[in-house]
Amino acid sequence: MKRIKIGVQLHPQHTTWASFADAVRHAEALGCDTIWNWDHFFPLYGDPQGSHFEGWTVLTAMATLTTRVEIGCLVSCNSYRNPALLANMAKTVDHISGGRLIFGIGAGWFERDYEEYGYTFGTAPDRLRALKEALPIIKQRWEVEIPPPVRPIPILIGGGGEKVTLKLTAQHAQIWHGFGTPDVIRHKHAVLDSWCVELGRDPAEIERSVSPAKGESLEAYLEAGVTHFIYGLGEPWDFGPVEEALRWRDAQ
Repeated sequence: MKRIKIGVQLHPQHTTWASFADAVRHAEALGCDTIWNWDHFFPLYGDPQGSHFEGWTVLTAMATLTTRVEIGCLVSCNSYRNPALLANMAKTVDHISGGRLIFGIGAGWFERDYEEYGYTFGTAPDRLRALKEALPIIKQRWEVEIPPPVRPIPILIGGGGEKVTLKLTAQHAQIWHGFGTPDVIRHKHAVLDSWCVELGRDPAEIERSVSPAKGESLEAYLEAGVTHFIYGLGEPWDFGPVEEALRWRDAQ
């Protein structure tokens, strides 16, 4: 069995930088394996005009606040940055962290970000086509960047679209991240596995992660093939569920 990992996604909204930084340090001290933020420009819940910080800038600081955990955006929105630039940003954060970056990416969905920052929202197929075009560019840039990344940067793709997103995961990713009950995740894994077989890739090469649904058993997710559990937290930071999951991990 693959090693079980416990991660935390700290929401960079309705908080101060000092409080967020303390939460990052605390998550590493607890023993988390991964720490994430997200890539948005406005709060996703609560006061829509509340405080918010930009994901990749915060991610750079997270690299300097930690020494052991892997870090990433869960997930970066492909539409917000030129893919070659994003590849360079990722390479840079990978160096700053000493090779601890996980490159999370998705097609994007939060319309307000697009509208207020002047990006074209378009349709979901438009955004998926853009992601399909960007992934090879990002990987090619990592091959020619000077200096190169510290390690082969693992790609995490988030999203459950069965015709495009899971196919892109089978083509490009080392980690797939999803949402839903264990039954939903089990079904998505079967679809992802079938894409891997069709494309000639070993499904075991792709780590499976999830944001656990409230009240669902971690054992049930484990039986469905999940080995990486990522808990979302906002201010005020309640690490209780994370601590419980860490105890469960260590008891396995």
